[in-house]
Order: sequence, then C-alpha cells, then structure tokens
Amino acid sequence: MNTDPLVRQSEQVADTSNPAGSAGPPSPSAPGGAPLELIAAALRRERRRTGLSLTEVARRAGIAKSTLSQLESGTGNPSLETLWAICVALDAPFSRLLDPPRPRVQVIRADEGPTVSAALADYQATLLAACPPGARRDVYRIAAEPGHARVSEAHMPGVMEHVVLSAGRALVGVADEPVELGPGDYICYPGDIKHVFEALEPRTLAVLLSEHI
Repeated sequence: MNTDPLVRQSEQVADTSNPAGSAGPPSPSAPGGAPLELIAAALRRERRRTGLSLTEVARRAGIAKSTLSQLESGTGNPSLETLWAICVALDAPFSRLLDPPRPRVQVIRADEGPTVSAALADYQATLLAACPPGARRDVYRIAAEPGHARVSEAHMPGVMEHVVLSAGRALVGVADEPVELGPGDYICYPGDIKHVFEALEPRTLAVLLSEHI
C-alpha cells in the first residue's frame, strides 16, 4: 500500500492560531502526549546509531530535511505518520521513540553472588559478570587465604587473565614465574598455560577477568 500521501501530509506546518472555542495553543507534545524533547533526543540517538545524515534519513522517510531537523531540535508538530516513516528509515521500533532503552546497571554486594570454592586451597571465586552473547569474557571476585596456592591448569587456547588486587598480598601469574602483588596492582598473563594465585596475607581480595581472545 502506498503511504506517500500520509507522509507528505504530515509535513504540513500545524496551524497554531486559536479557532473559535479553542482552549488554547497546542502543547509541546507529539501524538499521545509524548514530550517532544523525549522524541527529539531519541531521533538524534537513533540517527547517530545508523550513521546516516539528515538528508539521507529524510529521503528514506519521504519528508523534507527541514522537517526532520525541526523534530530533532524539539520543535514542529509531528504526526504519527511522520514518526512512523522516520522509524522505518532508521530501522528502529516505534516504541524506542517513546520509551528509550535505559542503561543496564547491575550491583552485586560483597557477600552476594554465586560462589565456588577450590578443593586444595582456601580460595573462593564469585561470578560477577558472565560472558554475554557476542562477548568472550567473564568477571570474578576472588577471596583467598594463605596456606595452599590455587594452581590452575591451562584453559582453552587464547585465554588471557587480568587480575587487580584489592586487598592483602598475593603471588599471581604463570606458575613458573608468579609476581607478588599488593593492593591496586594489576597483572595480565596467558591463561592457556598453568597459572597460580597464592594469597600471602589473610583476607586477600582480587578481581579477575578471564578474556577469551
């Protein structure tokens, strides 16, 4: 079905004069009462995501470049048809204009999270962030006590491990040449060879990131 007439009609500038019996000028909102500032920010964000110019998005949506520019600046009076055509041009769901994605924030307190313990060392690893689809890394919080070293056999080829020591002291790194770390120290070493973590002080804490390259 050809929707050009609807799209073209949506470019017309709204009449802001007050006809008889009107309650007042139109409020700065789009159809359904959505704030224009919210829609403007969403349009700018989605266009940046695509890397398209104002001219190209306007062409794909079948509207004037000036109309799109006004909408991105929070002015104008967009119709449902205009906003829908822009969403199609941006390959974005219409709902994203009215309910933008929120930053995903996750907090895991110091005594929370799934924890596993080593059998031969006083060593606990708590999973903080599992590898999401498309990524290749896991993040763990390490709690270790002096006594026995935690010796890990080689992981799959290409694994790198990053450790930041938070408290205490520890020997960390490849099994043949571990490095002593103190609070704030960082080490990166290949995890596809035998490696070790040995606490030297009570209540040693660290964050370990396992990266699959």
